[in-house]
Amino acid sequence: MFTPNGLARAALRFRPSGFAGTFVALVMAAMVVSACGILLETGLRASVPSARYAAAPVVAAAAQTAPYGHGDDADSQPVPDRARLDGSLVAKAASAPGARTAVADVTFPGRGPNGPLSVHNWASTAFTGEQLASGRPPQRGEVVLAGSRAQAGSHVTLTTPEGTHSYRVSGTTGTPGTAAWLADDEAVRLSGHPGRIDAVAVFPEAGVSTAALKSQVAHALGKHAEVYTGDDRGGVEDPSLGEAKETLTGIGGSFGGVATLVAMFTAAGTVALAVGQRAREFALLRAIGTTPRQIRRTIATETLLVAPLAGALGCLPGIALARWWFGQLKDKGAVPEAVDLSVSWIPLVSAAGAVLLTALLSGYTAAHRSSRIKPGQALSEASVERLRIGWIRTPLGIAAAAGGFVCAGLSASLTGEDAANASLGIVFLFMLAVALLGPLVARACAGLLGLPLRGAGAPAALAAANSRTNARRLASAITPIVLAMAFSSVLIFMQTSTDRVTADQQHAGVLADHIVTADPGLTPDAVRRAGHSPEVTAAVGLLRTSVLVPASGGLESASAQGVTGSARDLAAVQDLDVEHGRLSLRRGEIAVDGRLAGNAHVKVGDRLHLRLPDGTRAAPVVVATYGRGMGLSQVTMARADLATHVTSAYDTELWTKGGTAAGLGRIGTVLDRGGYTTAQSLDRELGSWANSVMAGVLGGFAAVAAVNTLVMTVLDRRRELGTLRLIGSTRRQVLRMIRWEALLVALAGIALGTAIALATLVPMMKGLTGQGPYIPPLVYGSFAGAIVVLGVTAATLPARAALRKETLDE
Repeated sequence: MFTPNGLARAALRFRPSGFAGTFVALVMAAMVVSACGILLETGLRASVPSARYAAAPVVAAAAQTAPYGHGDDADSQPVPDRARLDGSLVAKAASAPGARTAVADVTFPGRGPNGPLSVHNWASTAFTGEQLASGRPPQRGEVVLAGSRAQAGSHVTLTTPEGTHSYRVSGTTGTPGTAAWLADDEAVRLSGHPGRIDAVAVFPEAGVSTAALKSQVAHALGKHAEVYTGDDRGGVEDPSLGEAKETLTGIGGSFGGVATLVAMFTAAGTVALAVGQRAREFALLRAIGTTPRQIRRTIATETLLVAPLAGALGCLPGIALARWWFGQLKDKGAVPEAVDLSVSWIPLVSAAGAVLLTALLSGYTAAHRSSRIKPGQALSEASVERLRIGWIRTPLGIAAAAGGFVCAGLSASLTGEDAANASLGIVFLFMLAVALLGPLVARACAGLLGLPLRGAGAPAALAAANSRTNARRLASAITPIVLAMAFSSVLIFMQTSTDRVTADQQHAGVLADHIVTADPGLTPDAVRRAGHSPEVTAAVGLLRTSVLVPASGGLESASAQGVTGSARDLAAVQDLDVEHGRLSLRRGEIAVDGRLAGNAHVKVGDRLHLRLPDGTRAAPVVVATYGRGMGLSQVTMARADLATHVTSAYDTELWTKGGTAAGLGRIGTVLDRGGYTTAQSLDRELGSWANSVMAGVLGGFAAVAAVNTLVMTVLDRRRELGTLRLIGSTRRQVLRMIRWEALLVALAGIALGTAIALATLVPMMKGLTGQGPYIPPLVYGSFAGAIVVLGVTAATLPARAALRKETLDE
């Protein structure tokens, strides 16, 4: 059995403060890694308990993803809206061996006399369990209403995607709520997507197991449908589960991968600093006969005593961070309420193992030279810092910097989430270059920033000299500050830049005087009614949704608007800034944002092969490209091409030129131009939340690491500070020297972090928006100010504590 050796036990017993910084860094690393791992596991295992289909053993539905690529490059993307089945599949499912019956399910939004309704086909009550409290099932032209607000035999007015009509109430149910049931064929016809159904519920004959029925139904339907049982039925009820899983795996995987690398990178730097600070101790041990193997075994033992405990403790706040993050995603609507956070031993053990492995490798690497060189040379290098950096680090650092510039150039062709994910990788490459070339970079920063300090008095001049001659120590302090500044700046200013462009395009592109909205949507005759309102000179309806377009070798979601009205009326209320071609709203034609067209490699006259909201393939002809897609809509086409492929086939908004709020108020809620752009900016604020959280996690972690490193470097200099006191320096002078050094470190870190952020943001925003990055001075100033305050405070407080002693530290 492995027993800790005496050197390791003595080091922990008599110098616990030397391991405190390492312990803190490892705890923080375990926290970030475990939190991202928990979110990744939740995304992989996420499910929604079945409610609507709980009584249906087998459910067939369309796949809620759009596949793309071939062979090893094949993948899929969740569709923006619900994908539906052809109504003829009900008979095929019913004909499967072992099937007793098959029932179609149709659900769509409607509006009754008391507000929005959820409208269903009456046959769906076979698996939902609603029972008539009065009356009889509906026939054509009849409706059954939930609750007892209407009596059988009375008439009500209902609005569906096909129009507003009067229906006779054939019955009521005893269940409370806002639901209505129509005859099966009428529900399909009025749903807005005729001939299409949401799902098929299949019931078995006596003695047929669920597994056997599932196999038979899958064989009968072939590639036309997916067949679900058990908890998988919940995903059919709530198609947003697919998008939620994509979000969680994106955070836990893409961002989590970068966050894990950053955490391990920072922890490794802290461990290496802690081991490097003991170079004199190791040199003395070598001088009295300790072998290299014994020194390496001591470091390994110390790591095994510290890292497992740090990893285990770090998992506790990691779980708390994951719960908070997951709760926020639920509050923002990115994750369905029914999804639960999955916490198992896998991410926790993985985080603890990653922390242990990182500590062992970084400790071995830092002590490699001290444990192998001759004792006399080790003592010499422990007293005076080596000027040269390793022959391995230099080419690796240059390669990392070159890779960062190459990737930054390539990022100019990326959009959306791809651009955001690429930005983290680019920053990490530059950070790796700074870490590997740290002593050279630190020496250059000290020489440049130290020039003005030479004439600022003895403490400032001494601070400049210290920084130049202790470049390795300076590099250890600068690196986490660069990390905090670079990651926070890229994530925050990428969002401020896109928000600025979006707001500018909205300000220039919204020409409408009034925008009208209603729940669940505007009535089919809303545009006609608005056109006859007093003083209205132009009116168009917009059905807002999303489509999937080709980009970067895959499919990417793009905002789309289906227009009810003429191209001339649209031009009167929206200035899309048409760059090429001529805007047309005929069926089979499409106008797209210029940058979207560039990413999809299409131009005017080409066909854009896209996926409509329900995943249906389409290839409309591009008739125009325009410049204000970010602020208005990236895709513009006729409403008729979109309406049958969305769940809510109502116009989302009504834009008018002229008119009055009073005259349009009968159609819906009226907003003026300023109110509409304000509401849109609130939506963008919700979208920027994810970037802010990522910046907070990475920036906060790096800030703590920076403080931790500064404290470690100052405490390690107690002998130096004591010597300065013995030769006549006052406490005030020594503290001023420490403050100048901390200020130099903070400014160097801010400058390098800003340079990395700009090298990432400039090409990326050129590709994403066509403009340079927008950096709000107040936000940037708060970042820089916080780093300066943290840096100076983290250096001053331990220095003040160290100067309380009047003699040299033993």
